Amino acid sequence: MKTVNFFTDLLLVFIASDASAWVIRNATETQTGTNLTFSTSELGDDQGIGSKPKSRRKRYISQSDMIAILDYHNKVRANVFPPAANMEYMLWDDGLARSAEAWAATCIWEHGPPYLLRYLGQNLSVRTGNYRSILQLVKPWYDEVRDYMFPYPRDCNPHCPMRCYGPMCTHYTQMVWASSNRVGCAIQTCFNMVVWGAVWREATYLVCNYSPKGNWIGEAPYRVGVPCSACPPSYGGSCSNNMCFPAINSNFMYWFK
Repeated sequence: MKTVNFFTDLLLVFIASDASAWVIRNATETQTGTNLTFSTSELGDDQGIGSKPKSRRKRYISQSDMIAILDYHNKVRANVFPPAANMEYMLWDDGLARSAEAWAATCIWEHGPPYLLRYLGQNLSVRTGNYRSILQLVKPWYDEVRDYMFPYPRDCNPHCPMRCYGPMCTHYTQMVWASSNRVGCAIQTCFNMVVWGAVWREATYLVCNYSPKGNWIGEAPYRVGVPCSACPPSYGGSCSNNMCFPAINSNFMYWFK
């Protein structure tokens, strides 16, 4: 009972840094029995909280999980509101997946490594207990849409902009950042993982890296307008399901090979 009360109290805590490197630590809970899911998204210079575990076990991401994550991102991107004029179709990137795997293997609950975060966006999620689908770790990122006020990701709540305690929405905005057209993710099962000061046993840790990096302070995630009316020239006017779609000679299916 003390443990349950601890996590209940934890969900009430959000940490905001100064405006030059704005980060609010978010706790998104999906609870079924003892199951808990937390997520965090990188924006600016994140000074996360965490430590190295005593032990860890690798859990390779399956092709079905890859497809599920990618399809879910593109479904979200295709249906943004207000509609996007320049939303790009998102592709899976093996290089990003490898970098996500390397970081997930550390079992550290914070964004990293710092040198990569200058170029990549990153969403994190962690869960204890069993789960039926990888999307149970991804969906909380999208659920932040209810707290998001277009166009700026730092204004997650009209009653709580800039510096204050309140909800987070930068997982969602990274998912729908129009120019972030590549994603690669990795899953790690950590025997002992420190999550905000508490040791979690058998934690499932999901790391997704995005390129090009999104969540730039002061910028909107996409341009509002008729879908595909402002696609980059490299797409040659190709459009599918409200998104700028890669030309046929691209490598958008290469990761199935």
